[in-house]
Amino acid sequence: MAKTNFQYEKRQKELEKKKKKEEKLKRKLEKGSSTDVETEDAAESELPASGEPASDEPKQP
Repeated sequence: MAKTNFQYEKRQKELEKKKKKEEKLKRKLEKGSSTDVETEDAAESELPASGEPASDEPKQP
């Protein structure tokens, strides 16, 4: 009967863990980048058409 190659099995498990970790990181980065885009859009919508930041106080001459 042939002996089990434990080194091969261990390496396969390590590769699987590494792949899973990379996929998780990729999903996390995609989620983070979509949130950043939404916040940038929200910040731009708060600016008036003239491009100046909106303020409650009138400009002083």
